[in-house]
Formats: sequence, structure tokens, C-alpha cells
Amino acid sequence: MALLSLNALKQIMRVMVDSPGFDRVLKKVEIVSASPGKVVCEMKVEEEHTNRGGTMHGGLTATLVDVISTTAIMYSERGAPGVSVDMNITYMNAAKIGEDVLITAQVLKQGRTLAFATVDLTNKATGKIIAQGRHTKHLGS
Repeated sequence: MALLSLNALKQIMRVMVDSPGFDRVLKKVEIVSASPGKVVCEMKVEEEHTNRGGTMHGGLTATLVDVISTTAIMYSERGAPGVSVDMNITYMNAAKIGEDVLITAQVLKQGRTLAFATVDLTNKATGKIIAQGRHTKHLGS
């Protein structure tokens, strides 16, 4: 399969967030750059993204790891999104309302049936790591 263009990748993300499903929580996420197997996104933490403590909700962090790593896997030669097999997130620091978060997804390995990706969420201003996730996806045979 041919590599998607950056514009095509952005259009796919737009269709996802404009649908009535759960992915609409990512409406404020913007793709900043992409290269084969790597996607960088950015979002500003707003009240709608927070938990009762006023920091970015852990469920949103998990969703970002899921969707942005899948986007990086799709932005590769194979171009298949696959289905999740395993995902884990380590939460290290809080992101507060008004802070800009960079989400960097990198495909570590893509084999015949599995893809492995890592995602770092960092504070754009300080470079401080907020969370790190790993995602394994089954790509089919």
C-alpha cells in the first residue's frame, strides 16, 4: 500500500473527530508533523479534558496513546490500522488547564502480523514528560 499524504492523514483524523462516536474527544488535537512511522500532534489542555483535580484526565491520555500510535502505524508503508492487543501507560506528571501538550508516536517495529509503538506526552513549554505509553496492534495476516 502506498504511504498516505500528510493531508490525507489529517483528513482521516478530521473524519474520526467529526463523527458522533467516542473519538470526538480528540477534536482539539492537531497533527503537527508526520514521517513514515512517526506522528507528532499537539493539543492545549482545556476544562473539557480534565478530571476533578483540574488536570488532564487519565482516560484522555490513554485515548491519545491509542489513537495517535494507530495514526503512526497507519502512516507507514503497510498503512493498516490493526486492532489493539496490548496497551499500557505510565503517568509521570500532571498536565494542567492551559498547558500545551506534544504527543509523539513512533513505530518501534512492524512485523508481518504485529506492530509495536511508543507514545510520549510532554509539556511543550518545559519538555517535562507527562506520560509514556506502549501499544501493540495486530495487523492481520
